[in-house]
Amino acid sequence: MKKALSLLMVIMLVLGALAACGPNREEGSGNKDSGEKKADDANKPEKLVVWEDEKKSGWLDEVGAKFEEETGIKVEVKEVEMATKMKEQLRLDGPAGTGPDVLTLPHDQIGELALAGHIAALEVEGDVEKRFTESSMTAESYDGKLYGLPKSSETPVFVYNKELMEEAPKTMDEVYTFSKDFTKDGNYGFLALWDNFYFAHAPIGGFGGYVFAENDGALDAKDLGLNNEGAVEGTEYIQKWYSEGLFPKGIVGENGGSAMDGLFNEGKVASVMNGPWSFQGYKDAGIDIGVSAMPKLPNGEPMKTFMGVKGWHVSGYSENKEWAQKFVEFITQDEYAKLRFEQTQEVPTNQGLIDDPAIADNPGAKAVAEQSQYAVPMPNIPEMGEVWAPMADSLQTVVTGKQEPKAALDAAVKQIQQNIDANHSN
Repeated sequence: MKKALSLLMVIMLVLGALAACGPNREEGSGNKDSGEKKADDANKPEKLVVWEDEKKSGWLDEVGAKFEEETGIKVEVKEVEMATKMKEQLRLDGPAGTGPDVLTLPHDQIGELALAGHIAALEVEGDVEKRFTESSMTAESYDGKLYGLPKSSETPVFVYNKELMEEAPKTMDEVYTFSKDFTKDGNYGFLALWDNFYFAHAPIGGFGGYVFAENDGALDAKDLGLNNEGAVEGTEYIQKWYSEGLFPKGIVGENGGSAMDGLFNEGKVASVMNGPWSFQGYKDAGIDIGVSAMPKLPNGEPMKTFMGVKGWHVSGYSENKEWAQKFVEFITQDEYAKLRFEQTQEVPTNQGLIDDPAIADNPGAKAVAEQSQYAVPMPNIPEMGEVWAPMADSLQTVVTGKQEPKAALDAAVKQIQQNIDANHSN
């Protein structure tokens, strides 16, 4: 018995000695969570500067206050016009030390900014990754690294005038049949800006075309699929709508969008392919609109619309990158993503919100969420800048009857390859 008690005393003394050494071990390579917490507290900034899109920052008053309550860090919000100024302002303010810690950007700018070091790569836990749809996380990645967390997405959908079309057709064959009967006396059954590659990608991709192939988790700028068999078939489908007079000749070029919107707002068009940015304008014109995902193509495949994702990013110039990432993870939680949606109507990509009544009971948001399941993120590598103009030029030669699809696409791909070789060779 005495031997047992002696042994017990020895064990207790050893454990006590180890416990006494504990804090020093944790500060080194021991308890990771405790060590990280001490390091975080030591490097905690007084504030984080956040750039949000113009006229869309109201929700951050509430969420920023909650972040400050939890961390003690103040959040200073500045509104910046994202479409034209956010990227350029970061390039100037970042190196000068007057830029943000966190900013929002469209995903197609990620490649260019990541290469220049303007934004920092993120490393997040699996539970954070699973918060969002796979396609939106792909959009926020470049060259195998994650550079942001998704804020919202947008993609073209099917918009119709309920007075002229009772419900959304399920297939484009139905839309075609409707249009053949309805298109007369200045009225049109369906219109789309298919001379614009942003919109034309939907049928081209649905038939099997692609911009850049994905190889080993990265987009391969040398593997173009814009003149393959599927791309040609998709462009022939586009050609059909123009050659049969189902689209007016004025719906081409830079003024095509305003011409299409004008006809729809006048009640002369039963349905259009357009994005969520168009909804309010149609409503303001007095049109009772219905919205759905795009009808399926004649081959039974969904339209592969381009998807744009807006994300939250950490500035490459921030001195508080770890806390900036914590803030990004904090504000993209489901409850705060929902709050932002309710204030801005920009549809989040959080999987936990897809069936939430706030989105499911909103026809426009529901249509965008559904179509996003089939959408393709716009390529975010710098070489994508060489695609737009050649594809637009070639599509316009097709829809105006000046060139056949195969020849037009071959010419576009040749020009794209030449531009990439000239401007992006290592």
